[in-house]
Amino acid sequence: MRRRPIRQRVGELWHARDGKLSQLLERAPGGFGLGQVPRGRVPDSTTTLVCGYCSTGCALTAHLRDGSAVNLTPTVEYTVNRGMACPKGWEALTPLAAADRATMPLLRNASGALEEVRWPTALDRLVRRFRAIQEAHGPEAVAFLGTGQMPIEELALFGALAKFGMGMVHGDANTRQCMATAVTAYKETFGFDAPPYTYADLEESDLLVFVGANPCIAHPILWERVIRNKRQPEIVVIDPRRTETAQAATRHVALLPQSDLDFFYAVAHVLVREGWIDRPFIDAHTTGFEAFTAHVAAFAPSVVAERCGVAMEQIEHLARLIHTRERVSFWWTMGVNQSHQGVRTAQALIALALMTGNIGKPGTGANSITGQCNAMGSRLFSNTTNLIGGHAWDDPAARAKVSRVLGVDDERIQREPGFTYDQIFAAIARGDVRGLWIAGTNPAHSWINQRDARELLSRLDFLVVQDMYTTTDTVKLAHLVLPAAGWGEKDGVFINSERRLGVIKQVRRAPGQALSDFRIFQLVADAWGCGDLFVRWRSPEAAFALLKELSRGQPCDLTGAGGYQELDAEGGVQWPVPAGTKVERGAERRLFADGTFFTPDGRARFVFEAPRPPAETVRTPYPFTLLTGRGSASQWHTETRTGKSEVLRRLAPAAEHVEIHPDDAAPLGIGPTDWVRVSSRRGSVELRAFLTRGVPRGSVFAAMHTVKTNVLTFASFDPYSRQPAYKHCAVALEKIDAPSR
Repeated sequence: MRRRPIRQRVGELWHARDGKLSQLLERAPGGFGLGQVPRGRVPDSTTTLVCGYCSTGCALTAHLRDGSAVNLTPTVEYTVNRGMACPKGWEALTPLAAADRATMPLLRNASGALEEVRWPTALDRLVRRFRAIQEAHGPEAVAFLGTGQMPIEELALFGALAKFGMGMVHGDANTRQCMATAVTAYKETFGFDAPPYTYADLEESDLLVFVGANPCIAHPILWERVIRNKRQPEIVVIDPRRTETAQAATRHVALLPQSDLDFFYAVAHVLVREGWIDRPFIDAHTTGFEAFTAHVAAFAPSVVAERCGVAMEQIEHLARLIHTRERVSFWWTMGVNQSHQGVRTAQALIALALMTGNIGKPGTGANSITGQCNAMGSRLFSNTTNLIGGHAWDDPAARAKVSRVLGVDDERIQREPGFTYDQIFAAIARGDVRGLWIAGTNPAHSWINQRDARELLSRLDFLVVQDMYTTTDTVKLAHLVLPAAGWGEKDGVFINSERRLGVIKQVRRAPGQALSDFRIFQLVADAWGCGDLFVRWRSPEAAFALLKELSRGQPCDLTGAGGYQELDAEGGVQWPVPAGTKVERGAERRLFADGTFFTPDGRARFVFEAPRPPAETVRTPYPFTLLTGRGSASQWHTETRTGKSEVLRRLAPAAEHVEIHPDDAAPLGIGPTDWVRVSSRRGSVELRAFLTRGVPRGSVFAAMHTVKTNVLTFASFDPYSRQPAYKHCAVALEKIDAPSR
């Protein structure tokens, strides 16, 4: 591996165009510099907590003065990040002091303005309006949308309150936007939502295949783990764009957008044709391989190469690499998940790992890298797609267990999960859902086909938004705003991509009358009249004890995890950790080492299907494909937090822009930095042109953080995961003199 160029590129990611990160931190108002504190204010103690941005789960050391954090530095001894942090981690305290923090409940008055009210008034209005909607239209007429940003205790209390206490039938989390595909793929193949890897596999693999993943930008600390790999690995990036990770890799396969399923079936075809498979592993630990073999017989490289936009040799070469390398790992993120056929694409990668025996051993695996800090926790404990604790809604034994552990009458526990995120929006359009409670997410920016989403949110009889800030796109549509504490202002547990539980702590006091989400849910329960159901949820740590008991006997068993203090002392612990398990501090453990999976027969499944074209055709008058993704290591989702930091704004691109290949720009008269109108069948936006050969001809790229991007995106969904296909829609380009006002 070419270590020098990789290190240079990683360094370039963390520097602004006009200065280094450290210089920016020193100049930033209220900034303390890298590892520095203000003169005369020496911290008197420290404590560690897990970062609240991405799913990597880095530990940060908070330097405290009078019990309040004045600075953060990466925790050196933590096994995940080993003293490293990306720019977001260094600046994680800054958003807590933003001027637009929500400090009081806000209620929309008769003139249409949001005005401050007291908590009793806010709670009374929430209860009266939601009850009136349910009485007039039934319990299904009020729904909720959660997040992957809250700790598991808050997610669980939200889901339990909404469904068991308030009688809501439908609820989902914004992990539907990032991880639903991986969840579904793992459940169907492994029998449970079980990412098999540990971060050590990034350092122990001989061949790392990154698919639709750009860890240099999206997960920089994981990329640092790749850099530490001493096995001189091959690194193959499969992505239409020449991303930062592709530039640092040993090989980049620039296939056509949405052709990856065909491509991986062709790779499987070669492996079968050449006999480059692990037959003993297949026979002992899998089912469905013969049918899979028959399926991929039609995907010869000579047939597939042209429709993937690659040479036959690239398909053959990757198959040969997989065969010749001892330890092969496959890694994917949103480029796979956010697709109209993402589940089957993820399962094709899983199939490549299974058929070659690359699972359960060091440096191997079919490995989904999660997006949000607690998306894994949301997947297991939010009481949305799964009955709380990773159980099945239709399993009588699971419902009885939940009833016993939580003291909830079985009749309060529904038999099916209810609507997914997109189905909730469809129900709003039909008038079936009229009240909505949104906590910790910003769908008026992030949901696909944004104008339609905003119009639907504006139809609601009553919209409650629980957030840290008063200026988000979704808060602006709310009838009632509940001011919430953020990361660093409350306690709880996150679960990261490698299944590691990490503790977050209160190191700052929330401003004004903002409360932790946990406390808000308690207050709502009391106001609704169902507080007696949640008397055992007296604190986040008490709730954690309940969740551990709910997980008993599950693949995600947490019963041996101890309490917050033990988790902190152990440096986090990966599930499963059943009672009595002895785990060394910072241990890195993978699943399926014995070849036994979570299916009824203990065998992994080969799951496959014929590829389908995208729902929206790219043709005149919309001849370009719009690709979307992470724009900078210093940006996060809708920038409600990272946008508060001058440092992070300076590290990000200065202007909202669209990447265009020079050969596509020239016939349209588009030059560097020209204004361009980008149009789809849903609307148009105006962006600066950035000309680069990193984007393929026929495609353009816009960052997901840009609020304008989802004006363009097309609401297509994977039929199995219901995850939106953000990575493909048809657009047109037009040079304009200046943006319209």
